[in-house]
Amino acid sequence: MTAHVTPSAASPSRRSARAALAVFAERRTLVMMALGFAAGLPYLLIFDTLSAWLRQEGLSLQVIGFFSLATLVSSFKFLWAPVVDRIRIPVLTVWLGHRRSWMLACQAVIVLGLALISGQDPKATLGTMAALAVLVGFSSATQDIVIDAWRIEVVDTSRQGAMAAAYSWGYRGAMIVAGAVPLLLADSFGWNVAYGVMVLTMALSATATLLAPREAEHAVRSTHVEGVPLHPVRDWWEWAARLMVLAAGALLLGSGLTANASVLAMVAGGVGVPDAATALVAAWRSAAGIWYQLVAVLAGFAVIIVSVMPVPGARTLPGTYLSAALGDPLRDFFKRYGRRAGWILALICLYRLSDFVLNIMNPFYLDLGFTLVEVAEIRKVYGVIATLAGIFAGGYAVARIGLMRSLLIGALAGPLSNLVFLWLATRGHDLMGLFLAIGSDNVMGGFSATVLIAYMSSLTTEGFTATQYAMFSSLYALPGRIVASQSGRIVESAAHSAEAGGAFSGLRSLFENVPSDSFAGALAKSGVSPASLASGYAAFFLYSCAIGVFAIVLTIIVVRTSRTTGTSSGSRGKLDAR
Repeated sequence: MTAHVTPSAASPSRRSARAALAVFAERRTLVMMALGFAAGLPYLLIFDTLSAWLRQEGLSLQVIGFFSLATLVSSFKFLWAPVVDRIRIPVLTVWLGHRRSWMLACQAVIVLGLALISGQDPKATLGTMAALAVLVGFSSATQDIVIDAWRIEVVDTSRQGAMAAAYSWGYRGAMIVAGAVPLLLADSFGWNVAYGVMVLTMALSATATLLAPREAEHAVRSTHVEGVPLHPVRDWWEWAARLMVLAAGALLLGSGLTANASVLAMVAGGVGVPDAATALVAAWRSAAGIWYQLVAVLAGFAVIIVSVMPVPGARTLPGTYLSAALGDPLRDFFKRYGRRAGWILALICLYRLSDFVLNIMNPFYLDLGFTLVEVAEIRKVYGVIATLAGIFAGGYAVARIGLMRSLLIGALAGPLSNLVFLWLATRGHDLMGLFLAIGSDNVMGGFSATVLIAYMSSLTTEGFTATQYAMFSSLYALPGRIVASQSGRIVESAAHSAEAGGAFSGLRSLFENVPSDSFAGALAKSGVSPASLASGYAAFFLYSCAIGVFAIVLTIIVVRTSRTTGTSSGSRGKLDAR
């Protein structure tokens, strides 16, 4: 069991190198790696790997696309995170504790769902398979919520980096296993056997829950319903209405966050407006699709807020419960951090923005003259190793020098690493240059991601851990989805400007000695000269570095205000309990 103390007492600002490394060998960290594997395995099995099975059975791509929506629920998992914070599971909670009981329950449902999927014939029971995929997706998202909450509650802030690193290692390992092993097994023994083996693998990884240390005694936050009149029939209808509105808001939010309007269109078609369904799909796929998606996200949030607001002038049980479930965690956060709360939320949203905009890297590598095999070998093999190294470095830094110093290093490293791609553009088709560029960027990206996870974890408070972290994790990638959609447009606009002698024409001189096979297809693909296309990419990498300056400034503000208020890493601090 753990005891709560002040952050300064719990988390020393510096550890020796040996002590920092020792954190990775602790029981909790090793269990965290196994839990990361358990979290990553179901995701690919109901998404990418399942799509291969369906395609081999002869199903159309349109039908397969609907199965990918089984993962849609993860984009708005914060909506049911309060249930995980507030509801105890009979018998299991007494035996395992609050978090581990939820973990085991979710894992049992995942194993059952995958077992049932393994026995299906897609041609004969497609609807059943789709329902099971949604069930596994929902249970997997709930498992993510619980694992995050357990990770946060079982260690002090200085160990959060190592725990985040261990989770990422396990998760990535699961993605490799779920993406490759079933395909190899299916080729020899069939898909049913392949998924049967994955069921056993998931069941084995779930035993990590039984090995996990028990977190501190969980205190469920009470909901004050004193004086609220009881009207069972009216309350039932209000619950039904509110949950329908909440579901509508979640659908809008998820459709915007995932850039997929298929379910939204299916609902529109189901209620008798097929023209609207067709228009929605067309709008999402259009050149202005990102703006439709943004409107859907904002509208989704607005509808969700309306669905949980109390009825003006009248206290009702549904309004009181829903307002407390989703409103109390937010009120708690703003109460604890006051004026700093806005800076903190802005930092979460912008901290990794300079990484998220790099969504056009494969076209960049191909334009440089690299082959698909070269890109695959370096990016998918060496790049993964570099990312894992960066993840380890982030966890080590948090344990060694403290969270806030590591946060500042990550804020600086992310944007600056993007300049390596500008250097690569001047080198052209240079394999060693590609190694260095991808390696440095992936190391820095892994470092920044780990530190940010540790920082968001430190912002939660007891009783609201699952809900608050689910909110933060849903929030941090949102601006990146919007801004990243404009990356290609920025490159081509800057390239045409350079071609016409505009603001970016001065960059053309950087590419006078680039090999002839680099940017050779510029005229055919973009209607500009090779030097102008290279200038467009150069302008984009400068832009990606520039937007990272916002994260650096915000990090400095947050670090300085944290010192001024006497807290180094948020509200959470715990004594060691190995």
